[in-house]
Amino acid sequence: MAGTSQRVDRLLDQVIEGRRPIIVSSLAEGADRLVADRVLVRSNARLDVVLPLEPDDYERDFATPASVAEFRSLLARADTVETVDVPAGATREEAYERAGHEVVARCDVLIAVWDGAPSRGRGGAAEIIEHARRIGRSVEVVDVSREVAE
Repeated sequence: MAGTSQRVDRLLDQVIEGRRPIIVSSLAEGADRLVADRVLVRSNARLDVVLPLEPDDYERDFATPASVAEFRSLLARADTVETVDVPAGATREEAYERAGHEVVARCDVLIAVWDGAPSRGRGGAAEIIEHARRIGRSVEVVDVSREVAE
């Protein structure tokens, strides 16, 4: 992931140029956290978190105790944290999709670290990227397809 971090940094240099760095993220495992980390090392950075589920419920979807700890650490650094409203009886995937759409609604540029693969479920990367493009949001993709293949 070191190469990915460097490519994210270069992209952030271009996207942020002259502006206060603000990241809107759901802090999902992997790319969400990588981008949040890379933004937060910059001076005057801000982190706004939009969660699909309440934090303790969301943490059940993380693979390891280390992942939960990483999530909690980033959450503690957030300027704002909110959970999206979902209708009663909504599935976890619907909550993830709604959070992804809310992130897109709040961003100027969607930065996606993506392997080009289809979404593994509702609200996955491919689906959110397509939604962002459909509504005219600028989308910048850091392609990690070769890294995944290696």
